[in-house]
Amino acid sequence: MKIKKAVITAASPDQRKLPVQTLRDQHGNECSVLEMIVDECVQAGVDEVCIVIYPGDETAYRQILNQHTERVVFVPQEKPLGYGHALLSAATFTRQDSFLHLVGDHLYVKRGPKNIAKHLVETAEKNTCSVSAVQSTREGLITQYGTIGCSRIQGRDDLYRIETVMEKPTPTLAENKLLVPGLRAGHYLCFFGMHVLTPTIMAILEKHLQKAKGGKIGLSEALNELAGKEQYLALEKTDLRFNMGTRYGLLKAQLAIALSGNDRDRVMSELLEFFAMKDFQPDKM
Repeated sequence: MKIKKAVITAASPDQRKLPVQTLRDQHGNECSVLEMIVDECVQAGVDEVCIVIYPGDETAYRQILNQHTERVVFVPQEKPLGYGHALLSAATFTRQDSFLHLVGDHLYVKRGPKNIAKHLVETAEKNTCSVSAVQSTREGLITQYGTIGCSRIQGRDDLYRIETVMEKPTPTLAENKLLVPGLRAGHYLCFFGMHVLTPTIMAILEKHLQKAKGGKIGLSEALNELAGKEQYLALEKTDLRFNMGTRYGLLKAQLAIALSGNDRDRVMSELLEFFAMKDFQPDKM
């Protein structure tokens, strides 16, 4: 099992403007969010990238891809039938291949030496199965994420066998169904916005679409079914993940990237200067 394809979903009306935003990368270079996400895929060893877009967005997206353009194809989500349908729109691209999947409104900052997506891909290739990145999340936030119930793989403190997937569960439901042995009290494992998936997921999504009869389909329900059909693992990550669709998400992502890059000392100095300003009075601005 070799992962040479990636699918990035960016078709949601609430999400589609985020990939064209411009930030500074870790080297201080001006770069679009979309370029950063594609570069994450390329660093993981991917050769081809499919970006699922809102119809009509291809020209705007293509113009901001200064590099890797030869690797990228665009596929429109013809109908707004949900996240699961957006991923299914790339089925003619993925064919019978396993693939890396990222979402177009998240940026990642690694805490260690290894590229985050590369670590995920290596884990999937070694175990020959689907693997989702997850992160320990306090119970007050789990209503925002897909959350898993799982058992720990013997001899590993970061790898789990997924048994259940629930989309945005309540803390009460999570306490009854999704407790993970060994995890800190009041915390659960939530999706990180990054997956390696086998072709089985496309077959499941197609079946769900037919049953929906024109209604929307999600991804978590399909992943829950996937866990019952074949081995499906979760890799716990402690790296940083920023949802740019949340309030100040872009700002937080930019600060984290800057503070992990070549301009760290300069940025730290300027931030200290800013917060030390005696005449800075936000309530009077």
